[in-house]
Amino acid sequence: MITIRVYGLDSYAVGHYSKDHTENLAQLFETKEENICFVASDEYVFHKGVEQTSWQALVTVIAPEKYEPLEDKIATYLLKTLTEFSIHVQLVFEYFHGHHEHEFTNKDYPRYIKDENLVNVEEDDDDDELYEGNIFEGMEKKLEEAYNENHQHECKCGHNHSDEDCECDDDDCCCKHKH
Repeated sequence: MITIRVYGLDSYAVGHYSKDHTENLAQLFETKEENICFVASDEYVFHKGVEQTSWQALVTVIAPEKYEPLEDKIATYLLKTLTEFSIHVQLVFEYFHGHHEHEFTNKDYPRYIKDENLVNVEEDDDDDELYEGNIFEGMEKKLEEAYNENHQHECKCGHNHSDEDCECDDDDCCCKHKH
């Protein structure tokens, strides 16, 4: 497996790059496309406290040592094509002995998720419909009745009191309004 780790680029840019360049890289590595993976984490590159995303890309190619003779042409390709996404690119190759690589591939599933084997779930648009009616329908009348009930009442003086018009004199008012 050949792993290309990219720091300092947006993960969506790395995904786009992977889609556009995996085929060419497989040819340069003289291997199958299935042997190449990209890693793009949400980590940032900083220099003296200033974030460098899309300004400085740090790229590490981790590959079996059998690919070392192809390094120069692969480096040339990566440096040229990654400058589409970054101003500066630092590229490091790390090689390992093939006997240090171990993997498990589940035969019940495709090796990689691809456009052809994606499961697309259709969403029911009816669930997203907004109610456009008056959710307070009928409440206006109830609120008005409750207001009137609290603000108008017959009292022992025989007058009908409301907040605005109290017919009582201050001394004999039983509605407890300030006049």
